[in-house]
Amino acid sequence: MDHNQSHAAHHWEMSPYPLILVVGIFFTVPISFALYFQYHMGLMSALSLGIGVPFIVWGVAGWVSEGIADAHKETGHSLTGLPIFIVSEAMIFLSLFVAYWMLRLSVDVWPPPGSPEIGIALPLFMTVVLVSSSITYHFGEMRLEAGDNKGFTNWIVISIALGALFLGCTIFEYNHLIHENFTFSTNAKSSAFYSITGFHASHVLIGLCIFVSVLLPALAGKVSHTYAKAAGIYWHFVDLIWFFVVTQIYLW
Repeated sequence: MDHNQSHAAHHWEMSPYPLILVVGIFFTVPISFALYFQYHMGLMSALSLGIGVPFIVWGVAGWVSEGIADAHKETGHSLTGLPIFIVSEAMIFLSLFVAYWMLRLSVDVWPPPGSPEIGIALPLFMTVVLVSSSITYHFGEMRLEAGDNKGFTNWIVISIALGALFLGCTIFEYNHLIHENFTFSTNAKSSAFYSITGFHASHVLIGLCIFVSVLLPALAGKVSHTYAKAAGIYWHFVDLIWFFVVTQIYLW
């Protein structure tokens, strides 16, 4: 018994999907961007994307399927590793904010010419929506802990709807600004605006995909408590980052 416990304590779980995901990101982001913007090789950039995107889809799908399938396994290091991942994501956001601060503080006139007035009513509404989605998911987690699977799925559906509404507001705002000729290349403000808000929106989209991957097996009565909790931690992080986006991009 002692030998078996010692073996279990030192057990390492192996998965190829993180490596597959990294390969996909490598071809999709740095390689394709360098080929297109630095070397002006459009065809090679498209080929790089053609390699990278399937690898990303393969890696994410495989990794998520492992998390869903492991509903009855021990928690292991999942909830320990997730905060480390979140810190790395926070550093990326911080680098974007630092770049924005340098742009903002290095000029005498801000916003630069060509910038339309961006109202705060819609961003404040989006804040309410995103905060509400975190609250509803928390309610869902409470129902899950109480053994109420139906209540859990109901709250997830509401959270997904609120997250989708948030993305819809982002698309609406982008469409409005683009029609006012405020595009990514208009000026320094537009580059910073679309980079930061777009990067955050991509995290919202990923969070919604994670919620769906929790919801589908939950509808069949199969829920990984560890996976559901990790999804909630990620979503709350995305919610928290939005407060920085609002205060720095919209209100300052």
